[in-house]
Amino acid sequence: MPAPQPTLVFLHGFAESPDIWTDFTRGFPAGYRVLMPALPGHGPQPGPVTDYAMEAQAQAVLARLDAAGADKVLLVGHSMGGYVALALAAAQPERVAGLVLFHSTALPDTDEKKAARDESAGFVRRHGVEKYMRSAIKPLLAPGNRKRLAAKLKQLEDIAAATPEITILGCLEAMKHRPDRTQVLRDAKFPVLFIGGHDDPAVPLETLLPQLALPAQSHALLLRGVGHLGFIEAPELTRQAVLDFAAVSFGQVTVGT
Repeated sequence: MPAPQPTLVFLHGFAESPDIWTDFTRGFPAGYRVLMPALPGHGPQPGPVTDYAMEAQAQAVLARLDAAGADKVLLVGHSMGGYVALALAAAQPERVAGLVLFHSTALPDTDEKKAARDESAGFVRRHGVEKYMRSAIKPLLAPGNRKRLAAKLKQLEDIAAATPEITILGCLEAMKHRPDRTQVLRDAKFPVLFIGGHDDPAVPLETLLPQLALPAQSHALLLRGVGHLGFIEAPELTRQAVLDFAAVSFGQVTVGT
């Protein structure tokens, strides 16, 4: 029997949708199968959701993988998508060929971060999703990228503003209570790629750098002049990093070649 087609699974972040990956994955080699599932409560047809916990979201992704006949996959998770990818890897590590934490972290929220999520939830309840998102996304870009990426920023704001309020509030609460997943990195029998930005306000490099030492096989791309949205701030560099890492994860090249 022929070997199964290598599958890359792109998981978007909080108040995003699979659309964030459309340009990023355009022109990927035909030898790869690309899946871009909508996380629960997100996307054009969000449907009813009763549990936004990272573990529940991971189970929804696993159901999508089963339906697609995808066994071992490379997980690429942006921000909250990385939290979901880590939960999936904790539940079924044998399904993971490789893991990309794309501006994401295995650490739980600090007390300060938890308080900020509560403040965000309160703002959403008082003023609505759209007003919150029109002010929350722009700071995620590095200052030098905000003007040149105004059109991309507007696209992300529109996607976020269309996300149901119940999803916003549910995910804020779920992210606040997610556990420490650093043991997943320590136990990983698969390679891990960390993509970080020097100007990322959500996942500061000083919190990310110690995690690079946890997996047995660790790779990193740390980008100057990039905030939390490297898939639009530095698309060529991050795209190539993911493709190079895919080749390593699926055994198409060996490390150091």
